[in-house]
Amino acid sequence: MKLATLKDGSRDGLLAVVSRDMTMAHHATGIATTLQQVLDDWNFRSPPLEDLYATLNGGKARHAFPFNPQHCMAPLPRAHQWADGSAYLNHVELVRKARGAEVPASFYEDPLMYQGGSDDFLGPTDPARFASADWGIDFEAEVAVVTGDVDIGTDAEAALDSVRLLMLVNDWSLRNLIPAELAKGFGFLQSKPATAFGPVAVTPDEIGPAWQGGRVHLALESRWNGRRVGHCDAGPEMSFHFGQLIAHVARTRRLRAGSIVGSGTVSNKDWARGYSCVAEKRAIETIEHGAPRTAFMQFGDTIRIEMLGADGHSVFGAIEQRVAPLHEPAAAPVEAADADAAADAPAGPAPVPAETPEGG
Repeated sequence: MKLATLKDGSRDGLLAVVSRDMTMAHHATGIATTLQQVLDDWNFRSPPLEDLYATLNGGKARHAFPFNPQHCMAPLPRAHQWADGSAYLNHVELVRKARGAEVPASFYEDPLMYQGGSDDFLGPTDPARFASADWGIDFEAEVAVVTGDVDIGTDAEAALDSVRLLMLVNDWSLRNLIPAELAKGFGFLQSKPATAFGPVAVTPDEIGPAWQGGRVHLALESRWNGRRVGHCDAGPEMSFHFGQLIAHVARTRRLRAGSIVGSGTVSNKDWARGYSCVAEKRAIETIEHGAPRTAFMQFGDTIRIEMLGADGHSVFGAIEQRVAPLHEPAAAPVEAADADAAADAPAGPAPVPAETPEGG
C-alpha cells in the first residue's frame, strides 16, 4: 500500500491512503490519524489500511479525492530516529580518491553511518532554505526504510523483518561546512540541514521482485534544473543491504517503531549513469581534470528526484524542491493550474563552473 501525510496545520499532519497510480487518495481517519500511530500498532492498524487501499484502487472508495503531492508533508514529518548510512562504497571511493585519500579496509566490513536530525523533515515540494550559497549546497538522492521495533543485538537477517515502509530521500548537505566539522572529530551537525522525503511511503510488496536481498533494485533519477544528471541503479552496488544497516544501529541500542534508516547517496561505478549528488560529479572531474568544474547548487536551482517501478510508474512520487535564500518572502500557495504551467516551462540554466573545496 501507499501512504501519505497531508498538511492540515498540525505538526504531524493527517494520514491518507494513496492509490497505486497516485491519482486518488482517501483519509484514513477511521483507522489512524497519523503514520506514527500505524507504526506503533502495525499488526492491528495495517490490515484495515490494506483493505482501504484495495477499495481505493478498485474505484469504490466513497470519499476519495484527487491526490496532490503539493499538499504533502514528509510521510513522517518528524521521527523518533533518522540514521543515514553510506552503503554505496563507490561514492566513498570516488570522493576519497579525488582528495588523495585511501579508503580504510574497515569501511568494506563496517558501514559508515551518521545520526541526523529527525525533528523537522521537509515535504516533497518544500523549498530548501539556506542562509548562504557559499556553504556548498548539494542534494543527495537516496532511498530509506522505516522500521518497526528492533531489539538490541538483532542480526541483519532478522532486521529485514522489521522493515515496514520504503521512502525516497533528499539528504541535503552543505559541503563547504563539512571539512571543519569533521576536523573536530565529532561528526556532522550544521553541515546536515533538514532532510526531505518523497510524498508517499510504500510497503515493500508494492515494488514486487525489485525488493530483493534488502535492496531496492530500481533506477533513481535526478534532474537538476530540469536536466537529467543521474539515472543510477539503487540495487546491485549497494554494499550493505538495509538489514545490515539496521543491525549496525541496533548493535548497542533499540530502534523504536518509526525509526528511519537511509541508504546514503546512490552511486554506480559506471560514470555514464550519472550522479546522485554534486560532490560525486566534482570528484569525477577532479580525477579526470585535476580540479572540479561544476559548481554546487545556487539560489533558484531546482532538483527533482524520482524512482520509477518496473511498470514505468512513479513508486514514491517525486521530490521537487527549489533552493531558496533563508529570508525570502514565503510564496503564495501554488494552484493546480499554475503547477501544470510551471511543469511545462523551460528548464533553468545548467550549473556553471566554479572552484570550491571538496566536501566529505
